Amino acid sequence: MTDSQKSDETAAVANDEAAEVIEATEAGASSDAVVASTPTEPPAPRPAPSAAPSPAAFAARPKAPAPVVPAAPAVSAASLAEAAKWGRAEGDGHVFLTLDGGEIAVGQYPGVSPDEALGYFARKFDDVIAQVVLLEHRVESKAPATDMQKTVTHLREQLAERNMVGDIRSAEARLDTLSTQIVELEKSEKAAHDALRASELAAREAIVAEAESIAGQDPAQIQWKTSSARMNELFESWKAAQKSGVRLGRSNEDALWKRFRSARTVFDRHRRAYFSQLDSNNSAAKTAKEALIAEAEALSSSTDWGYAAGEYRRLMDQWKATPRASRKDDDALWGRFRAAQDVFFSNRQAANDQIDQEYTANLAVKEQLVIEAQALLPIKDLNAAKKALQSIRDRWDDAGKVPRADMGRIEAGLRKVEDAVREAEEEKWRRSNPETKARTNSALTQLEAAIAGLKDDLDRAEKAGDQRRIKAAREALEARQAWLDQIQRSASDLA
Repeated sequence: MTDSQKSDETAAVANDEAAEVIEATEAGASSDAVVASTPTEPPAPRPAPSAAPSPAAFAARPKAPAPVVPAAPAVSAASLAEAAKWGRAEGDGHVFLTLDGGEIAVGQYPGVSPDEALGYFARKFDDVIAQVVLLEHRVESKAPATDMQKTVTHLREQLAERNMVGDIRSAEARLDTLSTQIVELEKSEKAAHDALRASELAAREAIVAEAESIAGQDPAQIQWKTSSARMNELFESWKAAQKSGVRLGRSNEDALWKRFRSARTVFDRHRRAYFSQLDSNNSAAKTAKEALIAEAEALSSSTDWGYAAGEYRRLMDQWKATPRASRKDDDALWGRFRAAQDVFFSNRQAANDQIDQEYTANLAVKEQLVIEAQALLPIKDLNAAKKALQSIRDRWDDAGKVPRADMGRIEAGLRKVEDAVREAEEEKWRRSNPETKARTNSALTQLEAAIAGLKDDLDRAEKAGDQRRIKAAREALEARQAWLDQIQRSASDLA
């Protein structure tokens, strides 16, 4: 910055300060005080110069510019007309406020026209009104009421300084209305805050109650994976509410946190105890199953097929009765146990396959014997069939064993012929049984006598013309005759 620019700036600052001093002075004066000009103080003594400057140095020094008086901003005619209702300005720049029928000096703006001086102090009032309007909009839109009352107080203080021109009483009335509305808004906000706080308190209570419910479950029946995940979710919800939720008050938050922390502590203690016991049980189960595996592996090379198969059934029953170890360990143990069984049963199957190959020739012989036996059906000559079947049985025994897979089919084929011969023998015995013949002859005799008596009854009824007795005698005679025919056929078979 050049020396000339510095001098211009210094002059402008000096003029502004002078105007502010005049304004402050007039603001504190009474309505009938008249200030002609700004009071000045006697000049301070200057120190004597050490040497007079030379004419060349004096010519080279830049000349100080003339003082610059700031121009007042232009004011619209409407604003001046409104301001004129509440104040006036004199030619020397003094401005007065009309308030409650009297005048109050608000300040002086020298060096400008009366309209400009009045407009300057009217704009100060407009600035206050602009802040009042902004505050009214904030109240109307139900903005947060924080510091609104402070703004009202600050605006009241500005109006109370009486250093502006405008409808002071109207502005004060608007501030009174705003103050009342802000009180209502604060009450509404407090009610909403209390409701939100109650809701937040209920949410925290719900978190704590659920945590206590989880911690209060029977450790032997609790689903630890699900419950642990849920407890972690509750803790995250608590932290989120603590960070961004409504403050509940130190006493409430401390009490709830103590309950929540206690529930988590109990839950963790139960979980540690449960898994400690589970580890112990898993270790015991693992040891027991290791012993069963050792027995199974010792039997895997046995060739005593019947004994070893029975032992494996016993070991399997014990395995099922042994508690499970951890899933990973139990699966590995089962794999070892099953592998030992597979070795034994694979060896047994291989041995059986070898035996089945040796028995294939015997199978061909017995298939021919089954065909020969089935040719005896149906049985016509029992004695001949029995003799042929005995020959077939002797050769059957001599043929030896057949493969296990074909044993049932071959045995069933021969058994069918044996059953037919046995049934034929039983039928022959029934026919030749003396007791059966005697019972049959006795029944024949009795029926023949009964039929003779019924015939006599029928003759007598016909002679008497008794239709009822005739009908009864005929029905009885027909029934006895049917029985007689059946017994006669049985007697013929027995003969």
